[in-house]
Amino acid sequence: MRKPIIAGNWKMNNTLSQSLELIEDMKKHTLNDNVEVVVCVPFTNLNDVKKALEGTKIKLGAQNMHWEDSGAYTGEVSPLMLKEIGVDYCIIGHSERRQYFNETDETVNKKIKSALKHDIRPIVCVGETLEEREKSIEKEIVKNQVLKAFEDVNGEHIKDIVIAYEPIWAIGTGKTASSDDANEMCGFIREIIGSKYGKEAKNSIRIQYGGSVKPNTIKDLMNKDEIDGALVGGASLNASDFVKLINY
Repeated sequence: MRKPIIAGNWKMNNTLSQSLELIEDMKKHTLNDNVEVVVCVPFTNLNDVKKALEGTKIKLGAQNMHWEDSGAYTGEVSPLMLKEIGVDYCIIGHSERRQYFNETDETVNKKIKSALKHDIRPIVCVGETLEEREKSIEKEIVKNQVLKAFEDVNGEHIKDIVIAYEPIWAIGTGKTASSDDANEMCGFIREIIGSKYGKEAKNSIRIQYGGSVKPNTIKDLMNKDEIDGALVGGASLNASDFVKLINY
């Protein structure tokens, strides 16, 4: 049985004081023990948020990382830096990173392997644009992203990887893929993993949906067989809304 995972991506939001306030607000609520909860916070807040999460079951995530352990990469953050803080997860290949910072399937692949090497669990983002969906090539696009992302990734690590299917046209737009469409694509991704790694991997990998997930849409999404959770943007910045998603 795959444990559902709800991860909040705060993106470039929340100063340190705002981050700690949000965590304290979340701690006032009882969270569903059957759901794994992750907050992916800005680099500057990771260390203090980790301390604030002590005594809770909430996991800490970063939003990006470099694939090298160290080097002349001004402005970058290495997996060793994240690991020392106690980061559990790292979002890799988010569409905003691909769109604004020229991330490619190749760099995503390097980051996945580096994260796994350092026992950081990757949340690997894939998804198509609206133009690609309108051309009916969304499955071709997503399959290509998945296969390139997982190139030379050992199947033993599948249990440690989360895939987030995020149709780019639904991120931050208020539009949400229908639960049936989201479920179909998550099932398609699962089949790709099964073809590459076998039945056990297919059944064990967790696949989230992301894209304008809200309290009024989460239950329908989570009732689908192939959807194991959500990668949440805006709704994770409000403690009450995020708790409603966790306690769907």
